[in-house]
Amino acid sequence: MASSQEVVVKTITPSSGVPVTKQHRYTSKVTLYIEEDDKSKTPSGWSTRKEDGAAADSFFDFQPGVNLIQGWTQGVLQMKEGERAWLHVPAPLGYGSSPMGSPGGAFYIPANSNLLFDIEVFGKAGGAEF
Repeated sequence: MASSQEVVVKTITPSSGVPVTKQHRYTSKVTLYIEEDDKSKTPSGWSTRKEDGAAADSFFDFQPGVNLIQGWTQGVLQMKEGERAWLHVPAPLGYGSSPMGSPGGAFYIPANSNLLFDIEVFGKAGGAEF
């Protein structure tokens, strides 16, 4: 059982791609949920997927370790290019005691929230078209 200070990665769609590293930028699609204590999930309002509430499908480019929460970086470094997974991020590895966004705004993450990312890493940013 993982401690409350570890990111838990649960693969949705496996991939035989190369592992994600800190040396590259990657292109992804992401939906962020607040993970409740009972493990249910509440939409945060932030998604790059139209089916999850975004105005249109879009991509989110990132580089592990650069301007990201610690839990995101820990989680994606356990993934491979082409993989889709749930990243369960405990509050201390997310935004901690800082709320993000605003209630009733485009997105809102209450203080001390455990986060749940549905993330699909397509590959290195600037590479092949998707």
